[in-house]
Amino acid sequence: MDLDDTPDLVVIQVYITSADRAYTLADYYRQRGAYVCLGGLHVTSLPDEAAAHADTIFLGPGEDIWPAFLADLRAGRPGAIYRSEVRTLAGVPRIRRDLIKRHLYLVPNSIVVSRGCPHVCDFCYKEAFFRGGKSFYTQAVDDALAEIERLPGHHLYFLDDHLFGNARFAEALFDGMRGMGRLWQAAGTVKSILQPGLLEKAVASGLRSLFVGFETLNPANLRDQHKYQNLNRDYNAAIRRLHALGVMVNGSFVFGMDSDDETVFDRTVEWAVSQGIETATFHILTPYPSTALYQRMAAQSRLLHSRWDLYDTRHVVYQPAHISPATLEEGYWRAYRDFYRWSSILKGAWAKDGWPERLRHVAYAGGWKKLEPLWDGIIRAKRATQMLPVLETVLSGFGTHAPNRKLSNRHDENIGEPPLEVLV
Repeated sequence: MDLDDTPDLVVIQVYITSADRAYTLADYYRQRGAYVCLGGLHVTSLPDEAAAHADTIFLGPGEDIWPAFLADLRAGRPGAIYRSEVRTLAGVPRIRRDLIKRHLYLVPNSIVVSRGCPHVCDFCYKEAFFRGGKSFYTQAVDDALAEIERLPGHHLYFLDDHLFGNARFAEALFDGMRGMGRLWQAAGTVKSILQPGLLEKAVASGLRSLFVGFETLNPANLRDQHKYQNLNRDYNAAIRRLHALGVMVNGSFVFGMDSDDETVFDRTVEWAVSQGIETATFHILTPYPSTALYQRMAAQSRLLHSRWDLYDTRHVVYQPAHISPATLEEGYWRAYRDFYRWSSILKGAWAKDGWPERLRHVAYAGGWKKLEPLWDGIIRAKRATQMLPVLETVLSGFGTHAPNRKLSNRHDENIGEPPLEVLV
């Protein structure tokens, strides 16, 4: 960063792991006479902490409070705190995508058409951030489609917490996208995958990869974290549906919940590999400030420190119930190593029906982790966008290959019906 500039106004969005850096920059610019504003998840969670480093802080989403602040600033009477109360995406200005340096990004067409999520999980920031109003709402379908139409190329990445969260909105969006020639990736829940008809509409409109929050294979953990949308859901059936429709899976898993022991790492990796999940993202349970999980652990005196830069889901910042912090961290890193071993990638690929499907699995999973040094060089050379055709080719392959007969020719009786809970 060029710190020799002299801006009149500095606005920083603060996430927990960047809080110390954000505060340092805020203090620096205030000393140089700039008016400094802070907002975002961390500021909303700990407003008193943030207020010590800013002239103005923003709490919650910014669609209503940012215009109000600008009006007050122009009038010479900006407030110290702005709290979001109006929750709507109606009338939100077009995104200034001309300001984005597209050549620096592998995925320049990122888009968000909703805010929040309809579910309430104890470990999630959502309730704290959206306190005081609706915690899940969407754009008008026509506005979302118009934004998509303005994006060049084929590939899209929806960054919504849960694109399928409002089924009526999602169905209308997917119907409107059909025929646009898009290839897209997003996040959804096991429940939404098992909902008859919705996934098919998504695939018809271009869905080729879905981030799925499985989080844990233990029903007791799901109950503890109030992740009820995953209870009584057949994970295996969800994966079969995705693969049968040509959608690859990025599975999300969290280690360190109170019913976890030292066996959780190997059990989780073995299950994920056996299911043919293409990529996996592992996390250490992290109690973010103002979440229900944080409040519960604080009441139990289980928090180890408040070094926010380590609240990154890669470090243990609390006392686990049945394993030591060192064992939890070691198991987390081992899970990544074991899942992305060539032997695991090949075993996962072999869960697919034919050679084209197996080769796609190897190409994507191998490219995801095994080629990290190459990706680092491409990013440093500012050539990331030149690799987008490669990504689109892989995604297109997943979307057009024949249905996975080995995994899809069985009748999924659990779709739309709750199966018996099974502790894997």
